[in-house]
Amino acid sequence: MPILLFISLFTLLDFVVLFSIGSQIGLLTTLILVLGTGFAGLHLIRKEGVSTFARARQRMQAGEIPSSELLTGAALIFGGALLMAPGFLSDALGLACLLPTARQWMFKALTWLGLKKVAAQQQAPHASTSRTNDDHHQHSQEEGPIEGDFISHDEPQRRR
Repeated sequence: MPILLFISLFTLLDFVVLFSIGSQIGLLTTLILVLGTGFAGLHLIRKEGVSTFARARQRMQAGEIPSSELLTGAALIFGGALLMAPGFLSDALGLACLLPTARQWMFKALTWLGLKKVAAQQQAPHASTSRTNDDHHQHSQEEGPIEGDFISHDEPQRRR
């Protein structure tokens, strides 16, 4: 719900800024800027999406995990999509996704927020359930093997 609220407020503010600046610079200039950034975003998505996918495939063939290529590609595609959206705030954020230093700063901020959230989630459950999990684990070892049926999804199903 908070992300939906953020997107709604950002879109509303983007249109307010677009109309405010558009009334100052004129309709034709505003349309040229919006269409120009839209075409630039479309070109960027097509070009960077293909090249990032090719780099990721090369890293996978070399036996490496292409995490940095995937993050960069996602940021470039997101930036291109923001450039396609009509509005000056979305264009500014889209340009920030294109600049390598701004992109690295965004990755660090997202990583920090993600690690902070993971740390908070890990602290809360372990304090209350660590003893009950140990007790449950000891009981399950004493009970022996678990009996049951196994169904393989690889084999065709037999009629009963």
